[in-house]
Amino acid sequence: MPSPKAALALLVLLLPLTACGNGDREVGEFKNDWLGNEIKIDRLKDPKVQGITCHVTYFDRGVWDRIGKGNWFEDPSNSSISCLKTGPVVIGRIDLDRSGEEVWDRGRSLVFKQLAVRRIYDAESDAMMYVSFSRKPVDGSAKMSLSTVPLWDADVTWEGRDKPEVE
Repeated sequence: MPSPKAALALLVLLLPLTACGNGDREVGEFKNDWLGNEIKIDRLKDPKVQGITCHVTYFDRGVWDRIGKGNWFEDPSNSSISCLKTGPVVIGRIDLDRSGEEVWDRGRSLVFKQLAVRRIYDAESDAMMYVSFSRKPVDGSAKMSLSTVPLWDADVTWEGRDKPEVE
């Protein structure tokens, strides 16, 4: 195990790397305790579905919490998602099978753990579902959140195919 000074130096070097890739997706953040831990909120625009916007929240541990617990490189798996229709919906060539398709992920530790979002279309209820979940190689993804966007009474265009029929 590295000394606290070495671990802190490594953390300072890695912080710029963890900030890369956020772009304009982060739309909010606030501190939720005196240790510097934050709740972050990212906006997610599905690359194959226009007109639906999701907001994903997740926990970001502060430096003092990392020093106190000694677990330097990992954030908790907690997340939540909420999605809504934000304009006319245009659905591209999405995967329509039961497992859907991953549309977003973000590393939550230096190695292995990721927070991800999958899109699944429910033809019977004519709804688009988005599931946020944690992926860990050993423990699986025990924590998840679901948001459903009804399409049955919406302005929806299916590009390159007809609306899928209920089987």
